[in-house]
Amino acid sequence: MARVAVIGAGMGGLAAAARLARSGHEVTVYEQASGHGGKLGTLRRDGFTFDTGPSLLTLPHVYRDLFAATGAPLDDLVEIVPVEPTCRYRFPDGSELDMPHAEEHVDAALTDAFGPEAARQWRAVLTDAERLWDLVGEPVLQNPLNGVRDLLRRSASIRDLMAIAPWRTLRGVGERRLTDPRLRMLLDRYATYSGSDPRRTPALMTVIPFIEQRFGGWYVRGGLRGLGDALYGRCVDLGVSFRFSETVTTVESGGSGVTGVRLRDGERRPADVVVSDVDAEHLYGDLLADRRSHRPHRMLSKTQPSLSGFVLLLALRGRSPDPVHHRVLFPADYDDEFDSLFGRHPRPVPDPAVYVCAPDDPAVAPEGDEAWFVLVNAPRHGDVDWTAPGLADSYADRVLRVMADRGLDVRHRVRWRVIRTPADWARDTGAVGGSIYGSSSNGPRAALLRPANRAPVPGLFLVGGSAHPGGGLPLVAMSARIVARMIGPA
Repeated sequence: MARVAVIGAGMGGLAAAARLARSGHEVTVYEQASGHGGKLGTLRRDGFTFDTGPSLLTLPHVYRDLFAATGAPLDDLVEIVPVEPTCRYRFPDGSELDMPHAEEHVDAALTDAFGPEAARQWRAVLTDAERLWDLVGEPVLQNPLNGVRDLLRRSASIRDLMAIAPWRTLRGVGERRLTDPRLRMLLDRYATYSGSDPRRTPALMTVIPFIEQRFGGWYVRGGLRGLGDALYGRCVDLGVSFRFSETVTTVESGGSGVTGVRLRDGERRPADVVVSDVDAEHLYGDLLADRRSHRPHRMLSKTQPSLSGFVLLLALRGRSPDPVHHRVLFPADYDDEFDSLFGRHPRPVPDPAVYVCAPDDPAVAPEGDEAWFVLVNAPRHGDVDWTAPGLADSYADRVLRVMADRGLDVRHRVRWRVIRTPADWARDTGAVGGSIYGSSSNGPRAALLRPANRAPVPGLFLVGGSAHPGGGLPLVAMSARIVARMIGPA
C-alpha cells in the first residue's frame, strides 16, 4: 500500500483518488479551496443554483465506467438526461440551426436549415472524423502518450498518419470542404472546446463534433455539480482523506523520486506517490525544484496557453417563451474574436460569440424564474488586467447588449447578476491566468502532446485538463484512469 498525496480536488484529482483508494492505497487529497470540484463549481443564492463551470456532459460512459470501477453505479446517484436540441445556433444573418441530440436526426436538421448539399458536406466531414476517432479514441486518449515517437508507434500505417494530418487545420477543413459559411463558422466553434484558435488547431479536432453527435450531449438534473458531489461521496466512502483550505507549496523529492509535499504553513507530509491535479505550468514552474522538471517546464513555456472565459450568472424573473437549454450566438466577424484572444495584443473581445446555458430544470430556480449561465471567450488574466476598476461591470453590460442585438434581450428580466472573470478563475482554481484548458491546441504538435501523465521525477503523476489527454469532463476522468493503471494496485 502506497501513501498517495493528490494535489487538487478537481474532477481529475477526485477520479484518481477514488480509483487509487479502491485499489487499496492510502490517499489524501490537498485542496487550496474550501471544497471539492475545481472548475466544476456551483453558486447558490435566493433559490437560484448555477453551475459555474462545465454545463454539458459528453461521453457519459466514461463516468459510468469510473463509478462502476469504484463500486457504485452512477445512475443510482445522479439522473443524466439528454439535451434536446443539443444546441441552438444563431448565425449573423439571423438564421438558426437546432442541432439534434440524436445523430440520426442531424441530416434532416441540416437539410431543413441549410439545404441537402450542406447536410451532405457535413456528413462527409464527420465520416472522416469517425476514422480519426478510431485512431485516437482508445489507442491515444485512454493510454499514456510520451511524445511524437509514441504517436508514431501507435499509428499502424502511413495511411493512419495521413488521416491524422497534423499539418492541416480545422479552419482549412472548413474552407476546403464546406461551402456554406455558416457551417464553417459552426466547425470553427469546436476549436474553442479546447481553448484554441481554429486557424491553428489541427484538423484532428473534427473528432469533437463527431463525439458530440455520435454520443450526444447530456445534463445532470439539478446541475452538473451533482456529478462532482457524487464523485466526492465515492471518495469519502472509499476512505480518502481530504484536507481543504490547504495549499501545497512544494513537491519534495530526492534521488529516488518524490518524498512528499510541503504545505504553506511549513508542515511536511510524506508520500510515496504524488498525483498532481493542478495546472502543469504551475506544477513545473512553482512547486517542483527537481532539476528533472526543467525539460517539461521549458516545453510548456513554448506552448500557447488556452483561452479563458468571462461568465455572467443571471437570475432572471419570468420564463422564456421558447426555452432552449444551450444557445450559441455567433458574431459577424469571428476572426476578430480569435485575433483578440490570441493576437499580439490580447483584449476583451468587442463583439464576441455568446454561449448561453438556460436549464429547463425546476431544481435550479424558483418557480416561474430562470437561472442562466452566459459565457464568452476571454484572454487570460495577465494578458488583460481583469481586476482593473470598472472593467468587469462595463464588459458585462456590453455582453448583455450583444445578446440583445442578436435577439436575446433579457436586461429587463435581471433580478441580479454575478460576474466571474479570468482573474477569478486564476484565484479560485489555481489555473495560471485563468486558462480553462491549460495549454491550447494551437499548432501541429499541441493537440495530442500535452504534458505526459508520468513526470520525469519518479513517483510523480499528472491528471486533469492541463495533462494528457486534455480538458473537459470526460478527458480528465480518462487521465485519472491512465494514472491509476500506471500506479497499479496496492
